[in-house]
Amino acid sequence: MLDCTPKEMLERKSGGLINPAKTCQPIGAMYAALGIHNCLPHSHGSQGCCSFHRMHLTRHFRDPIMASTSSFTEGTSVFGGVANLKAAIKNVFDIYGPDVIAVHTTCLSETIGDDIPSTIKAAEIPPGKVVIHANTPSYQGSHVTGFSNMTKAMVSYLAETAGGVKKDQVNIVPGFVNPGDMREIKRLVKAMGISFILFPDTSGVVDSPMTGEFAMYPRGGTTIEQLKDTGNSKLTVALGRFASSEAAELLSSKCKVTAVALKTPIGIKATDAFLMALRGTFAAEIPYELEEERGQLVDIMTDTHFHFHGKRVAIFGDPDIVTGLTEYVLSLGMIPVHVLTGTPGGAIGSGMGSFEEDIQQMLAEAKLSANVKAGGDLFLLHQWIKNQPVDLLIGNTYGKYIARAEDIPFIRVGFPVLDRSVHSYLPIVGYRGAMRLIEMISGALLDRADRDAKDEDFELVM
Repeated sequence: MLDCTPKEMLERKSGGLINPAKTCQPIGAMYAALGIHNCLPHSHGSQGCCSFHRMHLTRHFRDPIMASTSSFTEGTSVFGGVANLKAAIKNVFDIYGPDVIAVHTTCLSETIGDDIPSTIKAAEIPPGKVVIHANTPSYQGSHVTGFSNMTKAMVSYLAETAGGVKKDQVNIVPGFVNPGDMREIKRLVKAMGISFILFPDTSGVVDSPMTGEFAMYPRGGTTIEQLKDTGNSKLTVALGRFASSEAAELLSSKCKVTAVALKTPIGIKATDAFLMALRGTFAAEIPYELEEERGQLVDIMTDTHFHFHGKRVAIFGDPDIVTGLTEYVLSLGMIPVHVLTGTPGGAIGSGMGSFEEDIQQMLAEAKLSANVKAGGDLFLLHQWIKNQPVDLLIGNTYGKYIARAEDIPFIRVGFPVLDRSVHSYLPIVGYRGAMRLIEMISGALLDRADRDAKDEDFELVM
């Protein structure tokens, strides 16, 4: 981590980033594609790109990530990759036998300008098999954008409507969250007795059990039939609008399914909003088991409020996760001082503001002010923290360098978390996820307090 002395907040004249708080679109597209049952993601670009994306996901989930590639060479880079993609589609179906190939592009193929839709139409696709695609240039957006684009492609290629009365079921687009979060979202909806289609769904795919046998395509994922049936649902709930709302809006315009965009259900307020949105459309009662969980969470927040009240916190990561975390720490009585995402934060979804406007609105309601930045980087965050120190840092693995340099308690939340394990199995959404976050935050702050107390005792003895 590059150092900078306090009070040196020189404005950067170029548009470059130093240690960006994001990664590239194809990683998000690959992750979304893994949420389709019997789907093989396909990287239309070089082997190196595909290897990096697989490696990054494998390190985060500690599970093998399967994907194929068009294997661009120097000649392909000059003359285009159409022939490579046609050959790849045929070979992948012949050798690996997926039900779906989900093609995403890379910087190279986007710069060349390969016509992916026409290539797919001209390719040899076996009966009953499907090829979809999403344009995911790495030099735009972030992995969250790539996830959104591939999820939108699922709607564009597969969603159908039978017309007439809509089914009494809900589509849920979970956003770029871990499979443990997707399992928790499904548990909440099942508890309310509502039929649903979650797409994409990586639970049972990147958290599959050890059976002693290799499975190219684990049991999890949203099936083709379910994706087609999304057009017949009564409602689509997009959880986290930067990753999910565009797919929901496309489904609304294509199949006339009502779309609602909500925050990722992190914390008590956002989880309440999710459950009430379901209750309002389907007239379903909130079961006692969820009321009990909520009551337990309120009890925990009351019992531990003195751990958090007035503590200053810096939060960075994906925009949907950061928005949910900011709302939650405010409800705990903490003070967000620095809030940053690496994803460009323009307005996503009709009638909605930008990332910065969303955060500033929450802060204004709490009568607070903070440094807020979309499209920022970790060098800027480090500068902020040097000038305005905080008691806690929340973000992905790469925040550890700032935490180490400034001696700040740090908890790892979001993507990627590369130096810890098990996190992808445990939710941060819902009431149970909120309890887990309290335990993580409280543990980090109390560990620091215990260490400081030991240091003081040592000084007194000396």
